[in-house]
Amino acid sequence: MEEQENKLGTAPIGKLLVQMSLPAITAQVINALYNIVDRIYIGHLPEVGSLALASLGVAFPLIMIISAFAALIGMGGAPRAAIAMGAGKKDEAEKILGNSFSALFLMSIVLTVLFLLTSDTLLTWFGATEKSLPMAKSYFTIYVLGTISVQMALGLNSFISAQGFSTMSMMTVLIGAISNIILDPILIYGFDMGVRGAAIATVFSQTISAVWVILFLTGKKTILKIKMANLKIQKEILLPAIALGVSPFIMQSTESLVQLTFNAQIKHYGGDQVDILISAMSILLSCMQFFVLPVTGLTQGAQPIVSYNYGAKKIDRVKKTFGLLVKSALIYTTTVWALVLLFPTVFIRLFSSDPQLLAIAPGYLRVFMSGMLLLGAQFSCQQTFVALGQAKVSMFLALLRKIILLIPLALILPLVMGFNGIFIAEPAADVLASLSTSTVFFLMTRKLFSGEKTSLND
Repeated sequence: MEEQENKLGTAPIGKLLVQMSLPAITAQVINALYNIVDRIYIGHLPEVGSLALASLGVAFPLIMIISAFAALIGMGGAPRAAIAMGAGKKDEAEKILGNSFSALFLMSIVLTVLFLLTSDTLLTWFGATEKSLPMAKSYFTIYVLGTISVQMALGLNSFISAQGFSTMSMMTVLIGAISNIILDPILIYGFDMGVRGAAIATVFSQTISAVWVILFLTGKKTILKIKMANLKIQKEILLPAIALGVSPFIMQSTESLVQLTFNAQIKHYGGDQVDILISAMSILLSCMQFFVLPVTGLTQGAQPIVSYNYGAKKIDRVKKTFGLLVKSALIYTTTVWALVLLFPTVFIRLFSSDPQLLAIAPGYLRVFMSGMLLLGAQFSCQQTFVALGQAKVSMFLALLRKIILLIPLALILPLVMGFNGIFIAEPAADVLASLSTSTVFFLMTRKLFSGEKTSLND
C-alpha cells in the first residue's frame, strides 16, 4: 500500500499521467455509454424512435442532476483525501471517506423521494410535450428508483481514483457499462419494453458497479477503508468536502439548466417542429457531453497527482503535471473540433436515420461545437483548482461557463439573431469561458505554486 501511495510522489510525471489518465478517460467514455447507448437503441425504435429520443432528451437533464449530487460529495471529498494522504494524514483521509459514504446514502433517500413526488412537473419544465411525457416519465421513474446505486457507484469511485488505483476505478465503470450494453437490446427489443427496458438495464448495471466499489473500499487492497467509526457525520469533516465539491456539482448540474433553457427556447421559437428540434438538441448535447469526457478523464487522472504532491509540498511536480495536462487537453480538443467540422453527419447517424434530423442536425452540430477548440485549457485550469483544494475560485469558474455566460446568451442571442442564436450561444460561451479561466489561473497560481498556501483549509 505504501508503494502505491509513494508512486504519486516519486514516479516520472509523464508515465504517471498516462497510467492515471488512460483508465480515467476509458472510465469516462464507458460511463457515457450508459445514456449514449440508451439513446442510440431508443432512437432506432420503429415508428416512434424520434419521439422516444425526445423523451430521453427531456429526462436526461434530471438524470444529470442525480449524478451531480454524487459529484458534490465524491469529487469534493476525494481531492481532500488525496491532499491529506500527501501530507501523511491517513486517519483524516479515512474520516473524509467515511463521512462521504454516509452523506451519499442519506442524499440518495432524499433525492429518490423528491423526484418521485415531482416527476410530472419537472419533466414538463424540461421540455416534455403531451406526446413525449408518458415515455419520459416511464424512463425517469425507473431510473430514480436506482438513485442509491448511482450515488454510491459514482460518488465512491472518486476515492478509488484518488488513491492511485486508476485501473480499479475504470473497472467499476466497465463492468456496469458492459452489463448495460448487453441488457439494452435484450430488454428494449427482445422483451419489447422500449424505454422502460433501457431504464431497467441502466439501474441494474449501476447496482453492479455500486456493489463492486463498496467491496473494494472495504477490502484488503485499498489504502483508505470505509470504517464504521468514521460513518458518523462531522460537519468539520464533511462541509469542507462539500465546499470543494460545489465546483464539479455546478459543472454537471448546470448541464440540466442549460438543456432546460435550450428546450424552453426551442418550444418558444420552434413552431410546429418542436419535437424534432428537441430531438436534434438532444443529439447535439449528447455529442458535446461525449466529446468532453476524455478531457474530463484526463483531468481526473491528473487530480490525484496534483493533490498528493501539493499536500507533500512538491510544487515542481505540480507544475510539471499541469503543463503536460493542458498540452494534452488542447491537442485532443483541437482534433475533435476538426473532426466535427469535417464529418458532422457521421455523428448524427449514430443516433438516428430520420431524414428530418439528418437534414438539419449536421449544420447545427458544426456551429454548436465550434468553441471546442479552446475547451482543453478551460477544463485543465478549472479542474486543477479543484485538485489544489481551492473551493472558492473553482466554484466561480464552474459557474462562469454555464450560468454566467451560456444561459444568458441562450436567452439573449435569439432576440438578436433569431432561432439560430440558440445554437450560437454554446460556442460563444465556450470561447469566453476558456479565455477568462486561463487568465485567472495564471494570475492566481503564482502564489499557490510559491508554496505559501498548502493547508487543507486554504
